[in-house]
Amino acid sequence: MNSSFDRVTLEDVAQEAGVSLATVDRVINGRPGVHDRTIGRVEAAISKLNYRPDPAAVRLARGSKSLRFCFVLPASRTSFVELLSSQLAETAKWLESQRAFVDVREADVFDPDILATLLESLGERYDGIATIALDHPRVRAALDDLAAAGKAVVTLVSDAPTANRLRYIGIDNAAAGRTAATLMGRFAARRTGRIGLIAGSLALRDHAERRFGFTQVLESEYPELCAQPPQEGRDDNERNRAIAEEFLQMPDLVGLYNMGAGNRGVAAALEASGRAAEVIFIGHELTPHTRRFLVRGTMDACINQDAGHEIRSAARVLLAHCLKEPLMPDQERIRIDIFIRDNMP
Repeated sequence: MNSSFDRVTLEDVAQEAGVSLATVDRVINGRPGVHDRTIGRVEAAISKLNYRPDPAAVRLARGSKSLRFCFVLPASRTSFVELLSSQLAETAKWLESQRAFVDVREADVFDPDILATLLESLGERYDGIATIALDHPRVRAALDDLAAAGKAVVTLVSDAPTANRLRYIGIDNAAAGRTAATLMGRFAARRTGRIGLIAGSLALRDHAERRFGFTQVLESEYPELCAQPPQEGRDDNERNRAIAEEFLQMPDLVGLYNMGAGNRGVAAALEASGRAAEVIFIGHELTPHTRRFLVRGTMDACINQDAGHEIRSAARVLLAHCLKEPLMPDQERIRIDIFIRDNMP
């Protein structure tokens, strides 16, 4: 008897039913020439053993062609991008078992012309594309052209919602911004002062939505806290350090909210100023660096999205679309995680 961890094979079904492998194959594929009682025995064996066909083997038997996908990731090597890259390397191994293969291309996702030019070059070579999106007319047009050419397209982490893509795979960023504002207001405990906002680029929809959600809650529920106009650091540590240093010149600064990457620069400015214990710092993505900042008390809270879940979800959506197989929508929902020093995994 096979253990629950073994894949049940057609040979196992044939042995359980007491028939030949060819008979089992005829029953499973609905071909004629099998007695009703024999069909019943085979179906009973399938049910008892909980047999499930290997999708890759079925496609191979049917002569299905292999698939090729392209994942477009940011050229900036932030800690979160590194997490995406490492998770993609692992997911690519699973895709290979499904006869699907992955290429990775990098682009400056802050520059619409660079990103769109890359997307425009992918149509001839790939069956599916997953990309960090910039909500810009030229990028939307490139995504629409890929979809019109019959390519499966998903947006990853940051969306272009009016483009003709299959699905956006990422968190609800407006909700993430609202969450950050609620945490900021609670931590501030009715102190009065200013909140410095840092974005990678407000042209990225995820950062723009986080800003919207943050200011929406802050203005309505914590009017004693005044959000400053956001400064764009392009997810660069040195730029973010300079922006944070400028904010830290304000004597009534209560908190800093970094909507993108570059947390090392913000933390460095806070620690050098001697105000790390006084100024609330909330950022995004649990990485080795943000873990360290949480432990030291430099960062007060981290709002996280699971990079592995996002990459695996993108792979599943592309594969299912290309093979016309069903999806489980709940499995593809990316949730918002909140981490403080005391609950890090």
